[in-house]
Amino acid sequence: MKMTKQLQDVVEDVNAIPLEKLNPARRDRFVNATELPVFERLRREDPVHFTPESEFGPYWSITLWDDIRAVGTNHRDFTSTQNIDLKSIEEKNRLEEAMQALGHERRKNVGFITMDPPEHTKHRKAVAPAVAPSNLSKMAPIMRERAGVILDALPIGEPFDWVDRVSKEMTATVLATLLDFPFEERRKLTYWSDLLMFEPGHGPVTSWEQKAEETIKCYQVFEELWEKRRNAQPGYDLISMLAHHPDTCEMTLEQYRGTIVLLIIGGNDTTRNTISSSLYLLDKYPEEFAKLKANPELVMPMVSETLRFHPPVNFMSRVANRDIELRGKTIKEGDRVVMWYASGNHDASAIEEPEVFNIDRERARRHLSFGVGIHTCLGSRLAEMQLAIVWEEILKRFSKIEVLEEPERIYSNFLHGFESMKVIIPKE
Repeated sequence: MKMTKQLQDVVEDVNAIPLEKLNPARRDRFVNATELPVFERLRREDPVHFTPESEFGPYWSITLWDDIRAVGTNHRDFTSTQNIDLKSIEEKNRLEEAMQALGHERRKNVGFITMDPPEHTKHRKAVAPAVAPSNLSKMAPIMRERAGVILDALPIGEPFDWVDRVSKEMTATVLATLLDFPFEERRKLTYWSDLLMFEPGHGPVTSWEQKAEETIKCYQVFEELWEKRRNAQPGYDLISMLAHHPDTCEMTLEQYRGTIVLLIIGGNDTTRNTISSSLYLLDKYPEEFAKLKANPELVMPMVSETLRFHPPVNFMSRVANRDIELRGKTIKEGDRVVMWYASGNHDASAIEEPEVFNIDRERARRHLSFGVGIHTCLGSRLAEMQLAIVWEEILKRFSKIEVLEEPERIYSNFLHGFESMKVIIPKE
């Protein structure tokens, strides 16, 4: 694999930066894959760290495994209702202005990931049957068949973009199935996921006005689907489940939009980014790829180790409901608290040799990448199954896939993923 200029040009001594000036959420570090030394320093010197000034406003960073679990499982003192990511102040203001210019008031969407009990419990329960074991067993052969179609269409001996041809295509296919979305329009789902997640210039649009216009179009499509499903017989897709469940059939527009945004992004990014990361890591560590080819039963542990080593979501955030002490620091009521999964997954007090990518490590599923507490990822089993099926089908077809150069990373501190990754499947 060749090193790109993107990574070569980044030189920074994070240990020379005064702690009070350290901003762990700085996006350029994530784009250039230089974020881990920051977390290593914080775990060692200041595991509960306060950043007083940043483009995201002030926030606390929680970097140790045990502390992340303590915050994540304490939904009474740390609320999810004030959003769970870190958006820049400019991003919030510019999008609101663009929506208002089009005559649409930008409302605060409220999916169940940004709810506390009891509302969270009701809304989560409504869609849980879609990812229940009985439904997953029905979906598995469909996923396997579609994974085969995608892989069989790949060129041999010619470079291509793995993210576009495999990662995006597989996740769009599965998400369209879950939502009963028109299959021929499935790539709209990955487009909307990128649209909703990224600032203009770093995603599929170039201006705030365009982002506002496309966001409104997305909402309109799903509001039409809601009306159709609500007036039809109950089905097994997620929208129908929401439309007919007694706890969600009367949800507000803000709640429905928030839930759709959650399903689009959550149903896309975890698997899409991990399909890409798994190949990237197996190419980077060929001895692990050799283990996998010699013993395909290591597919599921490999998936878990990829999720730990490259968490698809780097963090979740909460807001303190009251003043609370943690490791001698006072987190004030109203303070934002960021739980860095990307750091906790590399905490040597919880993970043996955390900097080693080892697909047959004991307790492979010991990671924070699906969150903890009541907000643990609802679709985690679906994601694991999808990832395992993809790799089982890859191993049946290809003995080698080469990553040709360092991938282009997405412009995000929240998601860990690749914009593109050029690969080649050599001719036998």
